[in-house]
Amino acid sequence: MKILSVPTTPFAGQRPGTSGLRKKVTVFQQPNYLENFVQALFDVLPDKAGQTLVLGGDGRFHNRVAVQTILRMAAANGFGKVLVGRGALMSTPAVSAVIRKHGAYGGIVLSASHNPGGPDGDFGIKYNIGNGGPAPEAVTEAIYARTGTLSAYLTLEGAPEVDLETPGAGTLGGMQVEVIDSVLDYAELMQSLFDFDAMRAWFARGHRMRFDAMCAAAGPYAHAVLEGLLGAPAGTVVNGVPLEDFGGHHPDPNPAHATELIAAMEAADAPDFGAASDGDADRNMILGRRFVVTPSDSLAVMAAHATRVPGYRAGLAGIARSMPTSCAADAVAKALGVPCFETPTGWKFFGNLLDAGKVTLCGEESYGTGSTHVREKDGLWAVLYWLNLLAVTGESVEQLVRSHWARFGRHYYSRHDWEGVPVERADALMAALREQLPALAGRTLAPGLVLSQADDFAYTDPVDGSVSARQGVRLIFEGGSRIVLRLSGTGTEGATLRVYLERYEADPARHDLPAQDALADLIRVADEVARIRELSGLERPAVIT
Repeated sequence: MKILSVPTTPFAGQRPGTSGLRKKVTVFQQPNYLENFVQALFDVLPDKAGQTLVLGGDGRFHNRVAVQTILRMAAANGFGKVLVGRGALMSTPAVSAVIRKHGAYGGIVLSASHNPGGPDGDFGIKYNIGNGGPAPEAVTEAIYARTGTLSAYLTLEGAPEVDLETPGAGTLGGMQVEVIDSVLDYAELMQSLFDFDAMRAWFARGHRMRFDAMCAAAGPYAHAVLEGLLGAPAGTVVNGVPLEDFGGHHPDPNPAHATELIAAMEAADAPDFGAASDGDADRNMILGRRFVVTPSDSLAVMAAHATRVPGYRAGLAGIARSMPTSCAADAVAKALGVPCFETPTGWKFFGNLLDAGKVTLCGEESYGTGSTHVREKDGLWAVLYWLNLLAVTGESVEQLVRSHWARFGRHYYSRHDWEGVPVERADALMAALREQLPALAGRTLAPGLVLSQADDFAYTDPVDGSVSARQGVRLIFEGGSRIVLRLSGTGTEGATLRVYLERYEADPARHDLPAQDALADLIRVADEVARIRELSGLERPAVIT
């Protein structure tokens, strides 16, 4: 097969966001659009000749077409081998696990995570480096710079499509292609971390759970581990077959979108434990009977009980959380005598801390939790962690969380997403807010809400010294309450303004307020200070979690 150089012209706007390049499917279907981005990626990767690349995606529409395109381009660009997921499917945490287990050069993940799928939905692509984690900003900026100067891309002329359904090795041009079942590697890793005997016994005692895979990538992994290795009853995993449109679901594991699971956990015959994952299986939602656990509380509870889990029995080196995530994990870190690092949003910021051995657990408020076992957040891993805790403590989800609040206090928490804000309006809103910051500190913005700090968060990486500025506006009040405002980089239409609200309550007698009631003063202050309704042109947030 002949290597073909195909002339092309640059596309504007191919800058990767916090989790790669995400656009509508129709954008990626434009001739040369995907090819340009992939060639730009390959052009900035040093010493790639003969190296091994991992490739897979979450199974959404256009995934299979994109995988065949990338295989031809990888062969033309000199890679020696590609490990590709069976059926073109590989969850994001599994990509990380496979890179690390096989010592691969890096990997390409085809996913738009929790965004909708289907022909009218979203598509995405991101690159993971040799540690298994998302490419750092230096790499993504180099890719973006190259997309603006590209004049041709390389592919194989007349190359046949690779059979992606049958595991095994073949060749494409001079490159080896091995179709793998990544479920096997992932399940092996999970067995090295958790007490499978205790979890089997939990199910054997008659306990029940419901795992909603949301017709997305987590399904095959959950079927294999929960219903296979752990002996959970058939039907424990629902929506477990990955579909190109996620069955019409919005594959985002939060109370706004996982409504089927919420209803099942509120029913009279609700199972003991409920959980869900997202499109590419890297996020998780944890529920008990009529009880929803916030992601911030989930990270804190996991950290507080780490030594009960075999893979973490030696204790934690430290904890990391994204800046908008609540300070619940900070309280645990203080009690354990370990550091808690506050990073910008984006899993790539945890990679240096994990590689340097500074942290063991990390998490984000957007339903992502992870550890040293991979360099991505990992939905099913977090679910197994909680299942391990239920099995060894004999407590329910609600009991574990309430005991945690009694010891550390409750961090009431919510996120309000103002979606589809015109970009120019969103930018103007944030600019106006930043202009106010010097005059805000020390002001009383509502009864009991005295502002002690107002800043635009900047992060200096303690490992490599790199600086990330303008990562979100923080309004921090005396007593621990916080408001954080930032623009999200994961949407595909307009801008999403995210408003994060946190209030600390030490008194156990006040731990049962509805979250939106407990945060009402902060919600009002956020709107007044940032003039959200006025400047966004919207009347209310699209999603409240």
